[in-house]
Amino acid sequence: MKQSEIKELSVEELKEKLADYKKQHEDLKMAHSVTPLENPMQIKSTRRTVARLATELTKREVQ
Repeated sequence: MKQSEIKELSVEELKEKLADYKKQHEDLKMAHSVTPLENPMQIKSTRRTVARLATELTKREVQ
């Protein structure tokens, strides 16, 4: 997800997406440890999306 897409989401949607992406990240890491993924860059992009979502959520809670 891009930052512009993340900014358009509500707080509830952010929390929901964050949980989804965290689960997806864990699943990718587990699958990669068993058998190497065809595209290991998926792990990197998912991790960064989790960070973007968490950052936006924190930014909104501070305001």
